[in-house]
Amino acid sequence: MKRNLKYSLIGILAGIVTGLFSTGGGLILVPAFMYVLEKESKKARGTSVFCILFMAIASSFFYYKGHYIDWNIAILCAIGGAIGGYIGAKLLKKLPEKTMKIFFTIFLAYVAIRMLI
Repeated sequence: MKRNLKYSLIGILAGIVTGLFSTGGGLILVPAFMYVLEKESKKARGTSVFCILFMAIASSFFYYKGHYIDWNIAILCAIGGAIGGYIGAKLLKKLPEKTMKIFFTIFLAYVAIRMLI
């Protein structure tokens, strides 16, 4: 039970981060939408999340065929991720643009440092 809660919390955290920052494909899509297509950042994030949905569905098929999915973790994290994504998207509507940029910069710096260590 404790392990399942841990997986769900990971999913919730991932969902919040995705809802706020559109990570993953969003690291490419959001800056491209903002700076190449000149979309406002909240619209860029929303559009990115929608795009990522289809990228995830497509790539999930290949992971499924390769037997690379741990279904227990996947289902629990997906439930948590849906909850976290909802919370993150709600927060996105309320947070000022400047705050979002600061949070996103801190998040990227943290991930970069963790990847280097």
